[in-house]
Amino acid sequence: MKKVLSTFLFSMLAFAASSQVLSNKEKYTEADTLRGSLRAERAYDALKYHLKLKVDPSEKFIGGSNIITFKTEEELPVIQIDLFENMDIDSIVYHGKNLQYNRKYNAVFIEFGEALAKNTTDSLEFFYSGHPTVAKNAPWDGGFVWTQDEQGNPWVGVAVQGTGASLWYPNKDHQSDEPESVQLDIAVPNGLMNVSNGRMIGKKDLGNGYTEWSWETVNPINNYDVMINIANYEHFSDKFQDLTLDYYVLPYNLEKAKKHFEEVQDMMACFYEKMGPYPFVEDGYKLVETPYLGMEHQSAVAYGNKYMKGYLGNDLSGTGVGLKWDYIIIHESGHEWYGNSITAKDIADMWIHEGFTTYTEAIYTECGWGKEAALKYIKGQRANIQNRATIIGDYGVNAEGSGDMYFKGSNLLNTIRSIYDDDELWWDTFRDYTATYKHKIIDTKTVEEFFDKPIKTDLKPVFDQYLRHTRIPELQFKKEGKTFAFRWRADVEGFNMPVDVFIDGKETRLKPTMEWKKLDKKVSSEDAIKLNDLEFYVNIKFES
Repeated sequence: MKKVLSTFLFSMLAFAASSQVLSNKEKYTEADTLRGSLRAERAYDALKYHLKLKVDPSEKFIGGSNIITFKTEEELPVIQIDLFENMDIDSIVYHGKNLQYNRKYNAVFIEFGEALAKNTTDSLEFFYSGHPTVAKNAPWDGGFVWTQDEQGNPWVGVAVQGTGASLWYPNKDHQSDEPESVQLDIAVPNGLMNVSNGRMIGKKDLGNGYTEWSWETVNPINNYDVMINIANYEHFSDKFQDLTLDYYVLPYNLEKAKKHFEEVQDMMACFYEKMGPYPFVEDGYKLVETPYLGMEHQSAVAYGNKYMKGYLGNDLSGTGVGLKWDYIIIHESGHEWYGNSITAKDIADMWIHEGFTTYTEAIYTECGWGKEAALKYIKGQRANIQNRATIIGDYGVNAEGSGDMYFKGSNLLNTIRSIYDDDELWWDTFRDYTATYKHKIIDTKTVEEFFDKPIKTDLKPVFDQYLRHTRIPELQFKKEGKTFAFRWRADVEGFNMPVDVFIDGKETRLKPTMEWKKLDKKVSSEDAIKLNDLEFYVNIKFES
């Protein structure tokens, strides 16, 4: 199998290595805890963010405010709001008065003077400005991308997943808390457009060389999904059932985009069938051309795949199957269901985003080219799995697991589907999962229990082995008389996953445990036994 060492794979390997180092820290820093834990100063529910900003591309400067509406969950004398320490705080205004605050790393602790009572709904306005961090390699590292299009016009994008939305605006920067809505009033130089999340609610010439573009969402949204995109955009639109499809592209790519983005119709038809309706119909669906590869920004998906099939013309599976569709359209849109709608409470469980979304690539493949092509694609993904660090990271310290959350997570789901051995039940369960946890914040235990419930096989050891250990299970065989014995070798005590093999060409389901069992038929040689490796991601070994 050919390994695809694309820019993506190199980035994934680097990501996996950095995540492994972070997840294996003997001692986390105070900054890690401030960002990753739900401290007493974070005992509030963020209800709405209203950003009012002016963006100056020539100076790479932003300035304005965020009106933060919140509800206290406990008595709250001090509130923690996050903003990167390189950004200046101009003032924090509460009921017409400036509040006192102190900063520690990227956390801002604001004193109310008199504690707010539990269940109080209130708001403050946080004024700030500065030169936000510039991304060196977006979206893999967070920050602003300040560049120009081919016609010399400013072209600005932002990507902050992992790094933190507090890189560019003040917020409660923890994945467990999504505002119910956001409004973005973004002023940009005349002749440029800003495209943000949700629907445009207004456009106003400010009379000072700037035009303010206003956007609003009515659905909960991840902090890292809140976004601005600034360029000399052309707009065109389409519709799928009751879902509006809007596209914002550079003018010289307009005709190319009209043809290339036709794939969105097929994608939506497939995803609606297999996963359920688009979860943010009220906010619409957009693809926005960006100066970086892509990101799953909710209702304003960032697109930078240069109108190519595959991943910038490469196939991440090395099978040829991945060149049948545009990777960024499919993968980043899949995140609207998994990551944006269903969100992990702690980034240690980010496989809930990335494993499921990587699996949506196979779902789309199956819709268009059949199950065998999808299985071939998933098997091809394994060339990118390292099995050096666990998929799940450390909780409470802002630590993601390894990059294996993508491809190993996808192969785990395919293996579980194979354990189900009932496609109708699998798709019913998959759609039910998507609907049950729509717009909800969950953890790995929730996923495990949900997929474990519909079948008799206990999936807890399976999830445990693939998510919390580095090795995959090894199916061992040894010759015993005129047949073979078999067992599992795994880290999880009592591991007993069923698995399908071919014996003399006939598919057979085995139920190995960690104790040796004999096959109930004569088998002449190990060549007669083949693993169904399209459906199960395990190793097989014959002992001498």
